[in-house]
Amino acid sequence: MAESSIEKIVSLCKRRGFIFQSSEIYGGFGAVYDYGPLGIELKNNISQLWWRAMTQVHENIVGLDSGILMHPKIWEASGHVDEFNDPLIDCKKCKGRFRADQHENTPCPEKPSKMVGQCEGELTAPRDFNLMFKTQIGPVESDGDVAYLRPETAQGIYVNYLLVQGAMRQKLPFGIAQIGKAFRNEIVARNFIFRTREFEQMEMQYFVKPGTDDGELNEWKEKRYNFYIQELGINERNLRFHQHGTNELAHYAKEAWDIEYEFPFGWAEVEGIHNRTDFDLQRHQEFSGKNMQYSDQVSNEKYFPYIIETSAGLNRMLLSVLSDAYWEDTDNNRIVMKLHPKLAPVKAVVCPLVKKDGLPELARKIVDDLKIHYKVLYDQQGSIGKRYYRQDEAGTPFCITIDHQSNEDNTVTIRHRNDQLQERVSIENLVTELQNKMDDYS
Repeated sequence: MAESSIEKIVSLCKRRGFIFQSSEIYGGFGAVYDYGPLGIELKNNISQLWWRAMTQVHENIVGLDSGILMHPKIWEASGHVDEFNDPLIDCKKCKGRFRADQHENTPCPEKPSKMVGQCEGELTAPRDFNLMFKTQIGPVESDGDVAYLRPETAQGIYVNYLLVQGAMRQKLPFGIAQIGKAFRNEIVARNFIFRTREFEQMEMQYFVKPGTDDGELNEWKEKRYNFYIQELGINERNLRFHQHGTNELAHYAKEAWDIEYEFPFGWAEVEGIHNRTDFDLQRHQEFSGKNMQYSDQVSNEKYFPYIIETSAGLNRMLLSVLSDAYWEDTDNNRIVMKLHPKLAPVKAVVCPLVKKDGLPELARKIVDDLKIHYKVLYDQQGSIGKRYYRQDEAGTPFCITIDHQSNEDNTVTIRHRNDQLQERVSIENLVTELQNKMDDYS
């Protein structure tokens, strides 16, 4: 990984249109971010790779898109109403609010050289703070029904699992995958898009027969770890597993592992793989009064499946990709985002060397031919060197230059982002050449 700071990545993201602070013209809105033209393309590319890895490669995993607003009893059954809390403390001097279990590692807002609690401010006693956003459903707030913005997408899968199983005629083991927004009223949101109040989760809940759960968990650990290396192109030395100790396990978990990435601010979780047992299904049967057991036609049994969960934050996964790709090429005085071509927001930029002699017209024709197959851009502003370096920062793997020789022999120059090597290729073979280079990228 490049020696980078989170501040450098934040600056590049704003400069090149990856990510902006939400509501910036009003001074910003804390821990909420907007994804710009390049950011949404990168985000979509990552989520599409994940969706393919889940629902296309695996015949027994299907998709779902459940509602953000759901019956409030769902959150009682899941334990979120009673147990989804962080310990909150206040500093009576600076009026800052902090997590009680993290304040010793949090710099004081007034004296950053000291940690909260080491300065002169008096701290209040810890109190529980529920992380769910509460809202009202109904025309009159005082008479409305309480509802919550979902803090996770998993519960929408659990309450629908029998409907999905029946409609798709699935047999155990089978999975349900979902990508969707979730919301948490974080006390301390920091490290750019790593911890935000609005985020996207990519979750897959895998329903298995009790007794097979340990083996299934190990298989999914391997599959998910390999996804980061083989599909996202993350350097393996920046990845590791962390197993939850007894004091870290959630109330529903039998076993839990995190895939961690070494960000510029240190090691942190990007995805969790958990054995949730049958806790959720049992609770939903208890609170709803509906039968949540699976009917096994082979063994003629009824039982609650165990659930192996893979839960990744799309925002965090994207930040790990950005951190891994960031490279300061000091020999050439440039910054490069070494994104894998299949992740790159733009696959190629087409540049006429000059704005005359028919080169812009030929370049436009090439763009029209390529854009059917790939996301490409046309750029004729500035010197060719500046255009190249702009695209290096955007992560564009290939720059296609149309020069006077192009009019003579129907060839163009392809310039490679990482090593800046150039080669001549035939215009009629451009689509095939680009595809081969993306397939062979390493």
